[in-house]
Amino acid sequence: MVLTWIDYTVIAGYLLAITAFGTWFARFQKTTVDYFLTGRSVPWWAICFTIVATETSTLSFIGVPAGAYANNMTFLQLAFGYIVGRVLVSVLFLPAYFRGELFTSYELLLRRFGPEVKNVAAIIFVITRTLADGIRLFATALVISVVTQVPVTITVVALGVAMIVYTVRGGVSAVIWTDVVQMFVYVGGALVVFFGLLMLIPGGWGEVVRTAGPTGHFQVLDFSTDPHRAYTFWAGLFGGIALTLATHGTDQFLVQRLLSARSLRGASTGLILSGLLVFAQFVLFLIIGAMLYTFYQHTPLPRPLQRTDEVLPLFVVTSLPQGVSGFIVAAIVAAALSPSINSLAATTVNDFYLKYVRPDADDHTLMRVARTATIGWGVAQIAVAVAAQWVTRSVLDSGLSVLSLAAGPVLGAFLTGVLTTRVRSGAMLGGMAAGSAVLAWVWTTDATAFTWYALTGAVVTGGVALLLSLLPSRSTDARPI
Repeated sequence: MVLTWIDYTVIAGYLLAITAFGTWFARFQKTTVDYFLTGRSVPWWAICFTIVATETSTLSFIGVPAGAYANNMTFLQLAFGYIVGRVLVSVLFLPAYFRGELFTSYELLLRRFGPEVKNVAAIIFVITRTLADGIRLFATALVISVVTQVPVTITVVALGVAMIVYTVRGGVSAVIWTDVVQMFVYVGGALVVFFGLLMLIPGGWGEVVRTAGPTGHFQVLDFSTDPHRAYTFWAGLFGGIALTLATHGTDQFLVQRLLSARSLRGASTGLILSGLLVFAQFVLFLIIGAMLYTFYQHTPLPRPLQRTDEVLPLFVVTSLPQGVSGFIVAAIVAAALSPSINSLAATTVNDFYLKYVRPDADDHTLMRVARTATIGWGVAQIAVAVAAQWVTRSVLDSGLSVLSLAAGPVLGAFLTGVLTTRVRSGAMLGGMAAGSAVLAWVWTTDATAFTWYALTGAVVTGGVALLLSLLPSRSTDARPI
């Protein structure tokens, strides 16, 4: 079976509708506060939904079920750490963010350490976020290519252009409110797959338990202490906490959403509740993976899988009715179109252009530069997505690995800045260099699984910075946040 004109109509209609919805917000973009922070007007429940949608990309939608299909549900252990990490973000970082009129998370480092540390963190963000979200865009294009036979490169460009158009026009308001809509679309798509599988598997849920249970597909906990295993209880808890502290507490992509909230309390409430929703939907995605395993024990695969990431889209296009397949593909697109290019533009404008190029620029000029930067970062992510076709490992692991490698040094700087006033700028830069060097060694030698990267980098960064701060120095740039 292939997609029919009904499915293509559904997919095209969704893309056009979400692009039009996003561009509608252009009428509200009068200043950079509107463009980057929605005028700080977003309610707590929308903060919750936009964080869930931002965090749940196509990497999750196809990668998490693929993991359960091929192995088990130990990925869920990461979600334990995600919940604890959100609580710590609310306690450690959010009060500092809402203490001043900040546009980006890296302005917090400027206040504490000065421009050098802030610039390093901001540069790490724009590079790694571009790489990670380029991989995320590729993952979506891969799915659509599998089910439509349209070349991946063409699909990447089409999705990228839609992403750029509504983000350039509508700013972060478009991103946040389309996120809210798209969360319900992709969760609805996952539920359609769940019930479709339930009806197609002979014997229903009972057969899933009988088939997937004895083979270990329902295993959630793994208490192994092997650092090379990515999904163990210890890696999930401590690695998940560190990764969440980094992504939700220091990364401008998600911090921008929190800064758009009406209040500190609203940001905190939305953030913590999003952890519970993410946990619930990961449970759903993993169960779908076990159900796919059961289904293909009874029904031969239509063709051999080149990579397990293809199993869900292959099921969608070969086993679901016309129209329904189109809706699921639209749901996969919904999971992808939560672009980071507005947050990248915010960092470009506020952390670099306004500080070093045109400190006296008026708001009209800043809006023009912001939109130009948004387009530029969108093109860069399209280029990464095209190149990602030659990545051989799981797209889920690839995306998380890129974020985790960069997260450690930046997280170490933020934690050091929040928890102590002893460390000065020079010592902090030395700590970040040491953390980056250790992570480069860990990555090239495969010393640990990627789930330990963020924690390792943060510990080394903070530890070396504290040791260096004990050396005599004439610097007096240590300031409390």
